[in-house]
Amino acid sequence: MTPSTTPPFPPDPTRPEPISDSPAVGAGIRTRGGHPEGISGSPAPGVGTPARGNRPEGISVSPAPGVGTPARGNRPEGISVSPAPGVGTPARGNRPEGISDNSAVGVVIPTRGDRAEWLRDAVRGVLAQEYVREVVVVADGVDAQTVAGQVAGLPVRVLPNRLSPGLPGARNTGVAACATDLVAFCDDDDVWLPGKLTAQVAAMAAAGAWFASCGIEVEYGGRLVPRLAGTGTVTADDLVRSRMVMVHSSTFLFRRGAIWVDESAPGGQNEDWDLALRAAKLRPIACADRPLVRVRWGRSHYVSRWPDRIAGLEWMLARHPELARDPRGGARVYGQLAFAHAALRRRRTAARWAARTIAARPAELRAPLALAVAAGLLPASAVLSLLHHRGRGI
Repeated sequence: MTPSTTPPFPPDPTRPEPISDSPAVGAGIRTRGGHPEGISGSPAPGVGTPARGNRPEGISVSPAPGVGTPARGNRPEGISVSPAPGVGTPARGNRPEGISDNSAVGVVIPTRGDRAEWLRDAVRGVLAQEYVREVVVVADGVDAQTVAGQVAGLPVRVLPNRLSPGLPGARNTGVAACATDLVAFCDDDDVWLPGKLTAQVAAMAAAGAWFASCGIEVEYGGRLVPRLAGTGTVTADDLVRSRMVMVHSSTFLFRRGAIWVDESAPGGQNEDWDLALRAAKLRPIACADRPLVRVRWGRSHYVSRWPDRIAGLEWMLARHPELARDPRGGARVYGQLAFAHAALRRRRTAARWAARTIAARPAELRAPLALAVAAGLLPASAVLSLLHHRGRGI
């Protein structure tokens, strides 16, 4: 695996159309003379929107449907500063074999602007890594100037989400803005631990992979619970049988342009599972299997959005029919659907999904949990809290 060479993978049908020169509707960027107010028209050297001929590979020049392309002078430039001392590509002697001098990682951090301290923690954890060349913070549904103030003094660029509103569009906005060989994701409530990228780059080189994950530690209620994959490579079959929580979006490192987040994910639910599963179908995912990311579950935007969770699970079943064909994988998803309907007090629907769960795999514990919640014996929130204290989800 040499990050300077694009692997022979088929084009990804979910990649976004190009980012237009106008900000996304509702991004809140106020322009003055073609640039966002308070933002200089001259980005730092090597930082900013690349010339058309240097667009990220696989992004065409035709605008996305419904997205206009005004004059180039109206493009929001983003927030740019010089790289922090010590941030960049390490010397050749520190690189795993097969990583070229030009190898670099661009990191994408989407945010809604409602977790400022955690966002700064996330950025600091990223900047402490080797291989980081640029950090792009994407403001999703919040004024980019607000986010710029939250990360003031840190060497990052702040851009508005220029694609579909929501997490998938924000991720793709950041990926398209990067000009690095590799791209990594970090959620704004998570923290990369020391050596994360170094271990993943080594794992990619050893496995000949273009997509990597790593182990995590779940932080909840003052406890830290490690979650490991138990393997150095994760296959599509692994991700069908189990969601594998450690294959988490904040662990993702992959070749830029090889794959894109699917923006059709309902409410952004399961976009990371879908991305990992599609990647693993092309080639097994390399896994640096030790806790290298701290995943904070205390303030998730997604955990109790039950209608979105239901839609996201049904979306996964439709996109990946193999989930229903695998007894363990199918039972897990059916049990999650049963629990979500139970949390919404849809007792009959929950009972039907619980029955389907038991039929697929009688030992699946999500079925009795869903039935207990549907019967009013347990509140869904108490079940989730108990599981989260053990580093697990429903």
